[in-house]
This record gives sequence, structure tokens and C-alpha cells, in this order.
Amino acid sequence: MDDRTLADLLQRFGLSEKETDTYLALLEYGEAKASTVADAAGVSKRYVYSVSESLADRGFVEVHDHAVPTRIRANPPEEAIERLRSDADAIRLGLEERYSRAERETEQFEVVKSRVTVIKRIRSLVEGAEAELTLSLPAKHLPAVRDALADAVDRGVLVLLVVTAVEDADGVREALGETEGTDPTLERIASVVRTWGEAMPTILTVDTGRGLIAPPELLRRSDSDRQAIVFAQEQLSPVIVGAFLGNYWPAATEVSLSEPAALPAEYEDFRHAVFQATRRLREGETVRATVAGRRLDEDAESVEVSGRVRSVRQAMVEPTSNEFPVENSLTIETDAGSVSVGGQGAFVEDVEAELTRLELE
Repeated sequence: MDDRTLADLLQRFGLSEKETDTYLALLEYGEAKASTVADAAGVSKRYVYSVSESLADRGFVEVHDHAVPTRIRANPPEEAIERLRSDADAIRLGLEERYSRAERETEQFEVVKSRVTVIKRIRSLVEGAEAELTLSLPAKHLPAVRDALADAVDRGVLVLLVVTAVEDADGVREALGETEGTDPTLERIASVVRTWGEAMPTILTVDTGRGLIAPPELLRRSDSDRQAIVFAQEQLSPVIVGAFLGNYWPAATEVSLSEPAALPAEYEDFRHAVFQATRRLREGETVRATVAGRRLDEDAESVEVSGRVRSVRQAMVEPTSNEFPVENSLTIETDAGSVSVGGQGAFVEDVEAELTRLELE
């Protein structure tokens, strides 16, 4: 390799032209005084001192400034190359992480044409749920995602499930392959299970930004030409949840409720806090809530609200108490009076909750 090509390659790693000339000149000597290197590289001795410190920081040379005059020694090339390789690997990992993050952010929609792939996507999304999921699914496909749903419930995820094309709990158990005498599984696979004998779209939302929508035909027929959409977009998810809870959930029949969770517990997902408060209040228990959030007024200041839960408004559990489809709220008796609390995007309550702690008195 000629000197020009070698110099060009070194400059790709960030060495300036004079730094490259100085380093290559030093390699000719192995070890030399600054004045010798300066003459060979055609630069001043002062510049050699400055460049040598920079090259030493990068692992190319060692500066012996305890000697008089100061001597500079080139490190073995394999050491310098190993240092460059290590830096390049670190850069590669950083660049790949940024690239993959940007790729994930831009891949907001995926078109799925296969029924098998739809079930795989549902199972994968359910496995990644951290706080809340809503799902409508034909009964015959429920066994394929049963274990993933049960694991989500075990993780403390609020699971609202509509099983379609089946009339009642017995139909769901039959679809799951349960026989008389086996332990019921409905409470283990969802916080609330509802059934609807009609066909409806398969709808899945997970936490605040991911989900799937598939037309009934896609899961009903293997030769369907219909397509499903898998989405990852925070702006879309609340709209889908609103449609699920407002249009389909009320039409279905409640057939199973899970046992209330042990308290005290904290919930970032406000809908889950409302669900648990509702279950406890209907057991005749007294629930106390501490809510960290912000006021829904012009100041929008941070606030903490604490007191007994006087009432709830919700549509997850029968009998419902909401005034509009997506209403979920707690009314808390504080020392200063009643305060209404809603979840993310609240607009009619006094406070928007960010974190809710429930405990029994």
C-alpha cells in the first residue's frame, strides 16, 4: 500500500493531514525526539508536541516527557488498530440503536393478509402488554392466545375481553376445551369476559399505542382476501379503544369477572384503578385513593389528592354508571371537599391522574 492510500485511510478515522504525516514519520523511526519528527514531517517542533498528545490520547503513540529531551514512541500498529476497532464497534452499536429506534418509530402500520399471521401478531402484542389490553376475538381462536392472556393477567394487566360468535360462558369454555369438573379458566384469562353471538371485527389495543384491527372475514375464512392492520401509533389507540368500549362492549354480555386485586396497589393505568375500586366498593369495602396528577384548569398545576372514594363512573362492569361511553372517574372525598378524577385525556373532571394508589380502610 502506498503512502497516499495509507494516509487517506488514517484520515477517515479522524486524523488531520498533519497528524497523519507526523504519525507516519514517527513510524519510520519507531522512537525519536520531537525535533527529528518535526524535520521529517515538515512541521514545527511545537506542533509535534501538540499532535503527539492527541495521538497519545487515541493510542497511537506514547510520549516520554520525563526524558530530556522528550522522546516520542510509536505504539505497535496492532495496538493502535485494536483501539480503532474498539471505537468503531462502539460507534456501530450506537448508530444501530439510533437506526433501529428510528425504524421502529417510522414503521407505524403493517398490513397482514394471513389468518395465521394475525393470530401470531395478537399473541406477540398480548405478550408485550404492561398495563391494559382490550381484545375481541372469535371463540374458536381463543385457545391460540389463552396462555398469553393468562400470563398478562398474572402480570397485573387489565384485560377486557369480548369473545365473539358464542352466546355464553359455557360456549367459551367449550371453545377452550373444558369439560365438566375442570377448573374454570375465564377468570384467569381476563379481568372481564363478555360474549356476543354476532361476528364483529377482531380488535386489539395494548397499553397506549399498539394494536390490531381485522375484519371478521379474515379470521372466519382461510381463503379471505381481506387484510388486517397492525398499528403502533399513540394518536390512534385512544380512538380504537373508544370505539371498542363505546360500540361493541355495551352490546356484549358479561359472563365473568376476576377477583379483585390485593390492596394496597399503585396504578399508572387509571382505567385499571377504576376497575379495582369498583370491585371493592361493590364488596361493601371502604377504599381510599391517593392520586398524583394535574388540575384541569388554566394553571394545570401538579396536585396530589387523597381521601375516601365516594363513587365511581365506569362502563367496564355491570351495572354501568357512566354518562358517556369512555367515562372512567373516581369521586374522592378530601378534607377540602369532593374532587373528581379522570384518566389520561380527561376533560370533564377536576384532576387528570398520572398515578393512583388504592388501599383499604
